[in-house]
Amino acid sequence: MPDFRTIETNGIRLRAAVQGAGPLVVMVHGFPESWYSWRHQIGPIAEAGFTACAIDVRGYGGSDKPKEVSDYSLKEITADVAGVIEALSDDGTGVLIGHDWGAPIVWNTALTRPDRVSAVAGLSVPYTGVPTANFLDIVKAVFTDKGRFFYQVYFQDVGVAEAELEADPAAAIRKFYYAISGDAPDGTWPVDKVHGDSLLHRLPDPRPFPAWLTEADIAYYAAEFKQSGFFGPLSRYRNHGADFEWLQQFKDRKIEQPSLFIGGSRDLVLKMIPGVNPVDVMKPHLPGLRGATVLEGCGHWTQQEQPEAVTRLLVDWLKGL
Repeated sequence: MPDFRTIETNGIRLRAAVQGAGPLVVMVHGFPESWYSWRHQIGPIAEAGFTACAIDVRGYGGSDKPKEVSDYSLKEITADVAGVIEALSDDGTGVLIGHDWGAPIVWNTALTRPDRVSAVAGLSVPYTGVPTANFLDIVKAVFTDKGRFFYQVYFQDVGVAEAELEADPAAAIRKFYYAISGDAPDGTWPVDKVHGDSLLHRLPDPRPFPAWLTEADIAYYAAEFKQSGFFGPLSRYRNHGADFEWLQQFKDRKIEQPSLFIGGSRDLVLKMIPGVNPVDVMKPHLPGLRGATVLEGCGHWTQQEQPEAVTRLLVDWLKGL
């Protein structure tokens, strides 16, 4: 079982689940998850000869929860992750693995802090280089200006999405997780949602949930969000402008370290760029890319939906570094 530690980094404290000994591997979760989303990977990575560390990102679970939206910028969170490596690694470097928002966090930590990151893997969200435009400007033109719903636009107004998700965290987890999982039939996420709809509007509440997420798992997540709230997690989406401006200083860099990508054939993230091979998108920006696997039938929750396949890919990659 992992040992829970409090790590002081970048002026805050993060909770980390740590197991094993050897080269450091830090796992970074996405929205709305926690260290717990890596529960299937921590033990096997430790058994493979590594120090496996899964953190709660700031704003989540047992980590500190700063009060300002600006506290959740990529600049701050990548500094958090670099500080975790510095605190736990014997040589000051470590391998990063991230899923969902955790993927941009680890990609950009590798980009901006190559002194700390020896290798990097992203799940679900491919790396496409330093952005050339504010992401919100793009989605507003494609979705909002045409009256279409886009979840990240809905998340912008402080308090609105918080109220919806905090009303019943367990139901929110069930509905959101299922709608973008590989188990959900096509059309479960309503493509005709309109601007002004809420996130959970018209999403089914599956009972029972598919076996990869048990009632105990859902209860754990719900308990974490009942005590943490959703302000911090949602504020990550409220920093696109600040993130874009900060990253411009690194636009001439590539991620040179050994890298890996794992996605799902039914993940809506990859469906946003239909007909495009993720390797073709990433290769110009990831000279060290050593593999890209798209798991058949897998939805967005990569390491939870297909834990054995993901763990095998990760451990094989780690052993080959």
